[in-house]
Amino acid sequence: MQRRDVLGLAAIGLGGCATTQRSLDAPPPLPTAASRISFASCAHQTLAQPIWDTIAADKPDLHIFGGDNIYYSQPQWTVEELRKAYALQAAESHFARFRRSVPHMAVWDDNDYGANDGGADFKFKNESKAAFLDFFQVPANDARRSRGGIYDSRIFGDAGRRVQVIVPDPRWFRSPFKVTDQRGAPGKERYVPDADPAKTMLGDVQWAWLEEQLRKPAEVRLIYSGIQVVAEGHGWERWGNLPLERQRLYRLIGSTRANGVIFLSGDRHFGAMYRETQAVPYPLYEVTSSGLTHPWKDAREAGPNRIGELLTEVHYGMVEVDWQARAVDLSLRNIKGVSQRKHRVAFDEMRVPA
Repeated sequence: MQRRDVLGLAAIGLGGCATTQRSLDAPPPLPTAASRISFASCAHQTLAQPIWDTIAADKPDLHIFGGDNIYYSQPQWTVEELRKAYALQAAESHFARFRRSVPHMAVWDDNDYGANDGGADFKFKNESKAAFLDFFQVPANDARRSRGGIYDSRIFGDAGRRVQVIVPDPRWFRSPFKVTDQRGAPGKERYVPDADPAKTMLGDVQWAWLEEQLRKPAEVRLIYSGIQVVAEGHGWERWGNLPLERQRLYRLIGSTRANGVIFLSGDRHFGAMYRETQAVPYPLYEVTSSGLTHPWKDAREAGPNRIGELLTEVHYGMVEVDWQARAVDLSLRNIKGVSQRKHRVAFDEMRVPA
């Protein structure tokens, strides 16, 4: 075992939540207000990650670790190997420096959940959850340690300037997707839509929790889903594979009169922006940021509701709330911190009609 493995394993603690290890500082406290929120996904623990320095220099108030925070989804899965993968990530110098200095929230996707495209049937999900919560130093009394899944929600700021960040868990309770009959065919690459009413994305308990969160007052709501929500035109993992569940989500936004919703996502190994106007309470925007270490450089796919072209270089996402202009600026930024895709959304566009 290399020295960096030893340091990392000590930091995350093979036996449980590490609270006394000197090699991993406690994460900074969450901010009371957040108008600049960065987000990103898909960081392989064996690759250098200098982009964390770029994101830190952009001075986000909050960062969302958006899933595939490490890669370990092997057929012969063991929790020991998962924790070794986390150890390598903990020892990556750019990542370690970033995590010590930038307040953050975190959610998983399939490759840190532990099963490629995995859902409710992953048999090691309890062990995987414990490792995830230990790695991100979630306190022992946090609700995520005593319930299924790792969904979470926080509100930052005072009345009139509230940003709600909701991170649902579309892994823990999710029913199997319907496998395609034309694997690799454009639009049907791996899965096809399945309108089975018995299938679920979030599970009854998490759906009830989400409704409760959406009823809380906030001016801007960022909902981070590891898999894409509004994106159309492909047959990889997405909410559209369970169309009744996605319709339920859209109806819930309308029935709770949850203004200001913007979706964030990862998973795809490229960056993109989307806008949905069909069967939604108001135009719903989504920004996908996926490619911290190994983007899909030759990605090509249809994008019927995509805004602009795919971004296929290393990048991260940024959300900036302009309270004076009552607008939200969305951007995807490269390794130099330069915006490569951007879009402004006015508060008035994100309102449920009276």
